[in-house]
Amino acid sequence: MLSNTPVVLPSADRAPPPTGSDDESRRIVAPDPPRNAEERRPLAVIDIDGVVADVRHRLHHVEGRPKDWDAFFAAADDDPAHPEGLAVVGRLSEDHDIVFVTGRPAWLRAVTETWLEANGLGGHELRMRSSRDRAPARVVKPQLVARLAAGRAIGVVVDDDAEVLEAMRARGWPVFHADWERRAAAEDAALREAQEADGRT
Repeated sequence: MLSNTPVVLPSADRAPPPTGSDDESRRIVAPDPPRNAEERRPLAVIDIDGVVADVRHRLHHVEGRPKDWDAFFAAADDDPAHPEGLAVVGRLSEDHDIVFVTGRPAWLRAVTETWLEANGLGGHELRMRSSRDRAPARVVKPQLVARLAAGRAIGVVVDDDAEVLEAMRARGWPVFHADWERRAAAEDAALREAQEADGRT
């Protein structure tokens, strides 16, 4: 069984703490001085599909044969946001720098960045697989994270794919299993095949 990171994450419906009076919110605060690598905050690596983006409405495009990948990806900008995922990002951003690491192909970058911005998740680094890469998610995602880990500490990896998390744990990185997207058996099989067999997300 996967061991989750010990950070305490908020429930999706918990309101954020008050930010203070109007006068306080208008104060000009000098930016922090640049920090060296040892002083920088750890990274929180967050998956997109199934974690912050609800992909269930488009899985029917890849459940049968032939799979309609064009339609599957074309519907990505209509993904609802997962409140639980938004809450996790909000909590982790308090003491981590957020990086989104996704198995989506790089040609979907503009759509993905627009979706993140529209759902209050813009402004963070985004790492994606090469458009020609068809490696399983459990292979390509640790490779992407390893490049980040070369210069920064990895505080936690949040993903919905148990095989990805197992691969991350094998590298020594703390993990948190995002298990809130409940899928029908056919949907779950389709997403797992897309991630681990087809190397598409």
